Amino acid sequence: MRHLTNFIFDWSGTLVDDLPPVIHATNEVLAHCGRPRLTREAFLREFELPFQRFYDRMIPGVPLASLEPVFHAAFERSEDKATPLPHAHDFLAWCRAEGHRCFVLSAAHPAHLESQARAFGLDSYFEAIHAGVRDKTERIHHLLASHALEPARTTFIGDMTHDIETARHGGVHSVAVLTGYQDEAQLSGVTPDVIVRDLSALLTLIRREPVAGTIRK
Repeated sequence: MRHLTNFIFDWSGTLVDDLPPVIHATNEVLAHCGRPRLTREAFLREFELPFQRFYDRMIPGVPLASLEPVFHAAFERSEDKATPLPHAHDFLAWCRAEGHRCFVLSAAHPAHLESQARAFGLDSYFEAIHAGVRDKTERIHHLLASHALEPARTTFIGDMTHDIETARHGGVHSVAVLTGYQDEAQLSGVTPDVIVRDLSALLTLIRREPVAGTIRK
């Protein structure tokens, strides 16, 4: 994996743990529409990206645009706040020291993401942040082209099957981390190039392996 020089990161569940406020906000949306709230276990079982697919199943016939203001207001009010995941700073600091280019491609709301990035001291690590992306498979080629990234030297790191599908769609390497919204069984189903428990394990793997491969740790 040492030939990789460009890293595209998902945000939620990859660099930041925002699961508690997301569950709270999602339940506020469901309650607003007269639907039952989800337990944490039920949310993790049911949630998927893009958001449209999730809400089409949970609240069919209701436009996503009408749900977003409810979600974002509830996210801001949540007593549970997002926190940086362990090893995020260390991995990004290593990228900077090695001269690697770093980007974010995320469905998270731009205002929430940018506020978190500033608060956690993560914003300076990224050349560009692409936030509020409803379908990452539709944006990946634009990101690669606009920043002149060579797919063979680029990897996308994420915590959901949609991230792995996006990496494959863009022709870049894929890394699944087990720190977010989906577990190893779900992620294995879309066969990422690498599955790691967290970014610390990924850094160890990169330092050890001379080339990328289907290595799981």
